[in-house]
Amino acid sequence: MRESQFRFIRQQGFVAPPSDNHLYSALMFQPRIIGALVVLGIVYQSSWLFLGLSAVLLWNALVPTHNLFDAIYNRAVADPRGLSRLSAAPAPRRFAQAVAGTLAVAIGAALMLGATTAARIAEGLFVVALMVLIFGNFCVGSCAYQVLQQRLPMKHQSSVS
Repeated sequence: MRESQFRFIRQQGFVAPPSDNHLYSALMFQPRIIGALVVLGIVYQSSWLFLGLSAVLLWNALVPTHNLFDAIYNRAVADPRGLSRLSAAPAPRRFAQAVAGTLAVAIGAALMLGATTAARIAEGLFVVALMVLIFGNFCVGSCAYQVLQQRLPMKHQSSVS
């Protein structure tokens, strides 16, 4: 496994040995499907495709134990091959899914409202983020989560005086 792939796994919030190629492949299953759907949405300028994608991504972020992409991967790839199944996503991956879902809903809404310039700008951002993720093993959403975790003040614990 390349170092960039190992960093990607850690960036997503998972802990795995550097030799676990299976986990990397499993985690890349979702972005590759999303990439194909985004390309279709851009080609057809389909607000409904983006709104549907946003619903799935936001569902995955809010209910990580019922992630549609992970369920498909577990049934179609992991189970038949006897590989370990994907479990619920850690916080960095859920945050990235929420960011992608929010971007998809913005694109869908812009297309519905006829704001084609705004839609195209958001589509461009989505494509760039997906390309960096798929080809560069770097997730912008997970990185944003890590940065926010470092910069936001810790929760204050109340003390009894």
